[in-house]
Amino acid sequence: MGNLLCFVQVDQSTVAIKEKFGKFEEVLEPGCHFLPWCLGSQLSGHLTLRLQQLDVRCETKTKDNVFVNVVASIQYRALADKASDAFYKLSNTRSQIQAYVFDVIRASVPKLTLDEAFVQKNDIAKAVEDELEKAMCAYGYEIVQTLIVDIEPDEQVKRAMNEINAAARMRVATNEKAEAEKILQIKRAEGEAESKYLSGLGIARQRQAIVDGLRDSVLGFSVNVPGTTPKDVMDMVLVTQYFDTMKEIGAASKSSAVFIPHGPGAVRDVASQIRDGLLQGSVQH
Repeated sequence: MGNLLCFVQVDQSTVAIKEKFGKFEEVLEPGCHFLPWCLGSQLSGHLTLRLQQLDVRCETKTKDNVFVNVVASIQYRALADKASDAFYKLSNTRSQIQAYVFDVIRASVPKLTLDEAFVQKNDIAKAVEDELEKAMCAYGYEIVQTLIVDIEPDEQVKRAMNEINAAARMRVATNEKAEAEKILQIKRAEGEAESKYLSGLGIARQRQAIVDGLRDSVLGFSVNVPGTTPKDVMDMVLVTQYFDTMKEIGAASKSSAVFIPHGPGAVRDVASQIRDGLLQGSVQH
């Protein structure tokens, strides 16, 4: 009905291209416009001024020969004051932008290693944006922002990177575990050495107390019983201890002691050995 009455409507955020006998005449702003089609005027098409987004996926190779897929997100829009250029100069805007993105990414990423590419994503995006801004401005388009949203290596590369990271962490954990085991063994050895040292001190004190007790007994008995010699007193003490030992062994119901042929007379030999040992120790001292 509007075309029959020579009126057309242009929606908000959109402009229309008016031609007369096939030649560009003007750009129609949003609103209602008179279009005398009978005089050769017609609408060639509409051009949106809204912000648009194009996601470009580009496969390329890094400096260390790793193939990656770089995903770039391009946000752009047509300029109202250059609507005729945006409408007439490009037949396929999205393909043109994609070609420029491919060119810049495949020129930038091969200069970087895989790790550097992840770190310098913003630099790659800035290079793409600068190149697109210079190229698309001549066609009536504005590049609002360019983002590198993802860098995807091959699945095997990602698995290898994870294994390298896991191996490095395992190596650190192994070193820490070894250090902890080393400290534990050192502490255990120090404790064992201290225990043996204290045990030796206890045995030495015990033996010293036994020797002191025997000496006091011998001296006391010699003083109280005239005519006795230290040898007689030592023999009597050893015999007493011998019978005390036999008594304790016999009193035990589950004793596992093994007796060899002997008699009380053997105590004399034992006494001689002990006495000789004490005398030799006294001489050395």
